[in-house]
Amino acid sequence: MADPSSYRPSPGQIPDSPGVYKFRDEHRRVIYVGKAKNLRQRVANYFQDLANLHPRTRSMVTTAASVEWTVVSTEVEALQLEYTWIKEFDPRFNVKYRDDKSYPYLAVTLNEEFPRVQVMRGAKKKGVRYFGPYGHAWAIRETVDLMLRVFPVRTCSAGVFKNAARTGRPCLLGYIDKCSAPCVGRVTPEEHRELAEDFCDFMAGRTGTYIRRLEKDMMQAAEEMEYERAARLRDDAGALKRAMEKSAVVLADATDADLIAVAEDELEAALQIFHVRGGRVRGQRGWVTDKVEAVDTSGLVEHALQQLYGEERGDAVPKEVLVPALPEDTEAVSQWLAERRGSQVSLRIPQRGDKKDLMATVQRNAQQALGLHKTKRASDLTTRSRALEEIAEALDLDTAPLRIECYDISHLQGDDVVASMVVFEDGLARKSEYRRFQIKGFEGQDDVRSMHEVIGRRFKRYLQEKERTGEWEQTPQATGETPEAAAALPGAGSAPTGPAPTDPTLGITGPAPTGPVPAPALPAASPADEIDPREDDGRPKRFAYPPQLVVVDGGQPQVAAAQRALDELGIDDIAVCGLAKRLEEVWLPDDDDPVVLPRSSEGLYLLQRVRDEAHRFAITYQRAKRAKRIRSSPLDDVTGLGETRKQALIKHFGSVKKLRQATIEEICEVPGIGRRTAEAVAAALASAAPATPAVNTATGEIMDEDDGGTS
Repeated sequence: MADPSSYRPSPGQIPDSPGVYKFRDEHRRVIYVGKAKNLRQRVANYFQDLANLHPRTRSMVTTAASVEWTVVSTEVEALQLEYTWIKEFDPRFNVKYRDDKSYPYLAVTLNEEFPRVQVMRGAKKKGVRYFGPYGHAWAIRETVDLMLRVFPVRTCSAGVFKNAARTGRPCLLGYIDKCSAPCVGRVTPEEHRELAEDFCDFMAGRTGTYIRRLEKDMMQAAEEMEYERAARLRDDAGALKRAMEKSAVVLADATDADLIAVAEDELEAALQIFHVRGGRVRGQRGWVTDKVEAVDTSGLVEHALQQLYGEERGDAVPKEVLVPALPEDTEAVSQWLAERRGSQVSLRIPQRGDKKDLMATVQRNAQQALGLHKTKRASDLTTRSRALEEIAEALDLDTAPLRIECYDISHLQGDDVVASMVVFEDGLARKSEYRRFQIKGFEGQDDVRSMHEVIGRRFKRYLQEKERTGEWEQTPQATGETPEAAAALPGAGSAPTGPAPTDPTLGITGPAPTGPVPAPALPAASPADEIDPREDDGRPKRFAYPPQLVVVDGGQPQVAAAQRALDELGIDDIAVCGLAKRLEEVWLPDDDDPVVLPRSSEGLYLLQRVRDEAHRFAITYQRAKRAKRIRSSPLDDVTGLGETRKQALIKHFGSVKKLRQATIEEICEVPGIGRRTAEAVAAALASAAPATPAVNTATGEIMDEDDGGTS
């Protein structure tokens, strides 16, 4: 635990202007980011008597080892820079909201020539219009199905669209008039885009115009005795009304607002957001967070606004944002929101009327979400804690292994040998820490040797990082020396006699030294394992954190190989075990008998989850590598032939088979292909034996090669 007075800056050093400050720990990792109107006053508050600080603030300042700041011109700039740094550094003591689910959106891809309506999740893309979020994907599909009667916009994938264009036949939706079939030219690109824009206008809340137009056309058709057309228009209007009924009217027409409610206790907070567009609730979502910093309701609201609108522009930021408490600097936050929208944004607390009543509904949802989360979390925490305690007891560890790393080797009959590393912290997967390895030290199949290589490479990186920060002092084991050789270091006495240890992997060979010998540097990692040269940037370094427990997928041989790799590096404070699939036995180094955990053990269940995740991650990587190799082409071996010219060749001739049959003069006819390149292409194809023809197992038909893949 650090003493805050050891890194406290003098008051005269801190400017009294707006800015953003960062606290870093002893490893130079950023652990907290904050902003202030007056940096001098705000930063000084952290260095008062520890007894007067909030427990979370006290934990932060005693974990930190330094503080630094950046001066900006305005409070709005400070707000933006704080958001940017929180996203970049992911500081452990800042409040970070996490969605309780991945919410689906109704998306219209206006960035395509023929816009498509579809369900989308995840990060938003430029040029795509989003509506929602929705609670369930099926709710989006029901709405779209109703609206396609009136707005027959394309909903098919790119593959289906291209296939329909190639064959000249639309899909089923085109035949039943739920798609305008732009794939076969029934409408022009301009007409289809107009349909998509009308669809977006209706979803944005401008509904009355379209329904009135349909009803007017229906009456006119009836007067002209076109009863079939009138009936179809009547059904279209009914479909739009049913789509509107799925979103309840809650506020006056044309009201665009987001309502944010907070439910909190001492440890956690839950947020609920209702998105109201055109007076109707168009979406709802919820967030939950641990209160890792001393923050009140206004602070939680400010963090929520940053996360909610930090990546948004234009109409995605509504005209009104209704909150339960205003941020500390309301004017700066309102100005920041207005800049993102491009026009004025009203940030306020609803005081009366329908908006206050709706806010009460949102608040009830937040309270229920917090109660449900606490029930689940209590169960989860209890189970995970028991699992970690059972593992510590079974493996005779001093403490529960809060960070577990698991390694697995994957290959197909000795080809494409790869390894995976997965990380579980506090019993939960931390996917941002996952890593993949290619086996480089040898060819062929040898799981034990592969495990030794991977563990060695991973922990060399760890020791290099420790050495770079000055936290690691080389030991005789880490440098590959015997205790006698270590005595020959400067100031340690006379040189030893007898042969020196030989270890090609550590670069120590040859006769014994005759004088004082400096400790050799830590062995260099392979080029793929080079450490990022950037220093002290606050980002978590790859492989920088050591686990308390290393788990390998395998039995006694794999465990022994992993332990040997750690011993060679002089690491003796990391436990190793293996989980064998056959009987789910836990193997420890140097033990002839396995540790058998009860089948009902939570500890065994956690180890199985860790092992299975490592296996999944490894086999996914191995399959990707194999698929990439299988998709290779003889054209890949032609020096100087890039992807663009390869595609030009395939497009010109239609397939590798036809290209192989072409003469050099015919190849030269392809734009961008000179005679020398054409000769190289012809030579490469002539030397590559054609692949065995594919056979359709259903018909027995031999299928010709028709693409630029394997040949």
